[in-house]
Amino acid sequence: MDSQYFLTERQINMIHKIPLFSGMTDEFKENLLDKLDYSVYTLKKGDTVIRQDTVCNHMYILLEGNLVVNIVDVSGNNVKVENIVAPRAFATPHLFSGNNIFPATFTAVEDGLLLKAGRDSVFDLISSEPGLLKNFLRISGNCTACTVSRLRILSYKSIRSRFIYYLFDHKRDNNRAVMDHNQTQLAEYMSVTRPALANELKKMTDEGLIKIDGKQVELLAPVLLLKYI
Repeated sequence: MDSQYFLTERQINMIHKIPLFSGMTDEFKENLLDKLDYSVYTLKKGDTVIRQDTVCNHMYILLEGNLVVNIVDVSGNNVKVENIVAPRAFATPHLFSGNNIFPATFTAVEDGLLLKAGRDSVFDLISSEPGLLKNFLRISGNCTACTVSRLRILSYKSIRSRFIYYLFDHKRDNNRAVMDHNQTQLAEYMSVTRPALANELKKMTDEGLIKIDGKQVELLAPVLLLKYI
């Protein structure tokens, strides 16, 4: 990360619009940065923003750019968890946890801009604003749930098992799931190649296990599908 950077009015407005500050009053937003002990840094493509197993002492807000989040598993494999795309606050689940250690490494995919706010000032701010506390807890819960779901998918060895877990995780009723990703995004989410995923989906369709219509997937044989997970 490069030297400290001063925020523009546009960037300040971006901070006000992120979900963490949703529903807060104009007065709160106007005084927000005055209550935080923060610094802003420019990022260069390839910069390591956070390393796995380091202590979380800051709240982070990515104002510009894109970060990739990777975990090194027990076998030494580098496993992609997600991408963080600006503008977004992140690392919130780890800030006040009993073991406030980052479980992953965050690396800049492109040039960007990052705000870091000190833990103590964030705690004081959240403690004084019930609405902000509610937002913080909701976002922390959502982040944890998404990470657990992502890692659960990667625990399966085969493409078929990963995709079937994804379907049941996105099931809307007894025999239908709705995919949140297109095929390219889904392949990346599952850490497989797009051709390999497309080939597996064709096999499952030919075997009469599923029927795909856009983002809608009909589970034609749910009992058989469950045997893979």
